[in-house]
Amino acid sequence: MKVNIKSLGLYLGPLAFVLITFFVGFNDLNPAAQAMLGLAAWMAIWWISEALPIAATAFLPLIFMPLLEILPISKVSANYMHPTVMLYMGGFLLATGIEKWGLHRRIALNIINLLGTDLRRIVLGFILATGILSMWISNSATSLMMLPIGLAVVGQFKAHLGESNTSIADRLGKNIMLGIAYSASIGGVATLIGTPTNTIMVAVIQDLYGYTIGFNEWFMFGLPLSLVLLMICWYYLVSSANPLPKRFSLSDEKSIIGKQLIDLGKTTYEEWNVLIVFGLVCISWIIKDYVLVNFLPSINDTIIVLVGVVILFVLPSSSKEDRILDWKTAERIPWGILILFGGGLALAEGFQSTGLAEWIGQKFTLLEGVSFILLLLIIVASVNFLTEVTSNVATASMLLPILASVALKLDLHPFGLMIGATLAASCAFMLPVATPPNAVVFGSGYLRMKDMVSAGFWLNIISVILVTLMVFIVLPWLWGIDLLSNPF
Repeated sequence: MKVNIKSLGLYLGPLAFVLITFFVGFNDLNPAAQAMLGLAAWMAIWWISEALPIAATAFLPLIFMPLLEILPISKVSANYMHPTVMLYMGGFLLATGIEKWGLHRRIALNIINLLGTDLRRIVLGFILATGILSMWISNSATSLMMLPIGLAVVGQFKAHLGESNTSIADRLGKNIMLGIAYSASIGGVATLIGTPTNTIMVAVIQDLYGYTIGFNEWFMFGLPLSLVLLMICWYYLVSSANPLPKRFSLSDEKSIIGKQLIDLGKTTYEEWNVLIVFGLVCISWIIKDYVLVNFLPSINDTIIVLVGVVILFVLPSSSKEDRILDWKTAERIPWGILILFGGGLALAEGFQSTGLAEWIGQKFTLLEGVSFILLLLIIVASVNFLTEVTSNVATASMLLPILASVALKLDLHPFGLMIGATLAASCAFMLPVATPPNAVVFGSGYLRMKDMVSAGFWLNIISVILVTLMVFIVLPWLWGIDLLSNPF
């Protein structure tokens, strides 16, 4: 008899809530914190089993936190319109404007076209194009846009060489598909708006400590990590996972990409407008802390991106009958993800306000003798493999407030554990269900489950080690913090 995980989770969630809230006794836990623990268990089970859409589960705090007298609904609902949620909404809307006029496709094709016809460089082109785009556009949209380009290149290669080089064509296909999936996740690490987990972490840190991680501050840390991991991913794929011969070129590849660029035509008026606004937003994010605050002290990343979005709504298209960005197009952004952010932030506030996070942190006294780097490695590895089967956003929402309390209990700087876990959540490469990009390329026909598992396992291990070292060595030096003491 096959067990339906979704149906089982649908009943186990509320059952766990009732048992924990009303029947399980915790002598050292107040009633509000116990109710919060029950609600967290309910949400965790529904998130893991996906008994309901993940965003629908995020509505539970709005219902039960006021009813259980954990927090009034005014405070709970404020999390769903948190400035960081608005930052991500602005990023979605900006990306929608880029996608509406095909600017993302032009950028990707030009990057691939620049890198030549050698097979290994073709794979590098796809990895760099996908990674750079996913810094600004959702991972799912980036992988969906890159997939047909990749299929066209591989298809032309197979037709060009015929049956004599089938194995090389298959390996090229696997590497391009895996490269698109992996770099879509890796690229998002570089910016605050690149992946939802980064946004959740920033919001939780701001709520708990009143510290705002700026776009430029994160970019200085996230970009090098992303670039190093992209290059490792490329070298690992073409040299080890699915080896490709050196100096083996496809003569028609340039013509394939060139033809697609010709088909796009000249850069349109709308594309130029989107590109200029997008560039100004990025420049403003970078110079905000050095220039803009001198004239506008209250300016922040959210305000900057929303100004860019409003400008796109104002600018007319070349036909004068449409706007660069219209609301019908804007409606397509993933509103469910924004609701999920709000639910995660409400959960974090409930953990903190009831004392539940502190209580959980006290249970980690056994870790007091463990060295920080070993603790960090354990957390990064645990989150990395956990998100192979669970939503990375849901996992981050659950774990970040707990890790904050663990850091407090062990007198460690919370940024180390929280940033390590956040980065690890973006590095799940083994299973099709781990991330939307993995699922997108798995349906290409070039990959079997064992291809993704065997390649992804070792890339998981590499990413765990790299993230641990970056957080332990680079983060303290770059941000001027001491990871072995808690300043909060």
